[in-house]
Amino acid sequence: MSLDVEALYRRYGPMVLRRCRQLLQNEDKAMDAMQDTFVAVLRHEKKLHAAAPSSLLYRIATNTCLNIMRSERRRPQRGSDDALLTVASNDDPEARVLNRHYLDWIFAAEKPSTQVMALLHYVDGMTLEEVAREVGLSVSGVRKRLRTLKARAKSLERDGVS
Repeated sequence: MSLDVEALYRRYGPMVLRRCRQLLQNEDKAMDAMQDTFVAVLRHEKKLHAAAPSSLLYRIATNTCLNIMRSERRRPQRGSDDALLTVASNDDPEARVLNRHYLDWIFAAEKPSTQVMALLHYVDGMTLEEVAREVGLSVSGVRKRLRTLKARAKSLERDGVS
């Protein structure tokens, strides 16, 4: 049984767009990411199950936005907003720059899925159990990854990177 992508778009499109706006902090990029999210659903509709469509779309949107952020980090465009500012979310421009560099250092040695876990837990406020369900790991696996991430952040802070 395939998904009714049009019905999903009508029902969950606003939720996906909010998520993309939250992560990318740019209306045009958020609209593109939302469209990319539903294109991914169309591309894989025969393999996807509609048991929990909001969770599925939320995860696809998050991954789509993270891919955009990684792509921009690899080839920054002049005048482009650095998507890591979203994660750092600070109103002071100087603090934003410092936070962006600090986050680059923290996530440099981490798997991309660790960044997803950190966003879901620390930014979106999901519990460890909810994060574990979203990323397909055990709660102890998520806890270990986040603990390692925290330890790396503390180590960098101690070494004067922040």
